[in-house]
Amino acid sequence: MSVYQINYDLRKQRDYSPLIERIKSYGYWCHPLESAWIIVTDQTAVQVRDNLKAVMDSDDGLLVTRLQGEAAWYGLSNEISQWLKDNLQ
Repeated sequence: MSVYQINYDLRKQRDYSPLIERIKSYGYWCHPLESAWIIVTDQTAVQVRDNLKAVMDSDDGLLVTRLQGEAAWYGLSNEISQWLKDNLQ
């Protein structure tokens, strides 16, 4: 299983619900910042991107990055901090 950070910029239509539903469908996720999500999946970054872009407009932006190794954060809730500690190795 891999951990991916998902960042997006919906430019025209700001209806985030289809994208959020798609992200949550991965089952194991964390939403640490406004437009940042982290998921755990056995899919590749390309597969995640293709799955998410299916519900986005052509002028929207999407970045899917595999996370591994060192990480640091500030100002996140205890629950999110614990999720990150448990899943980022």
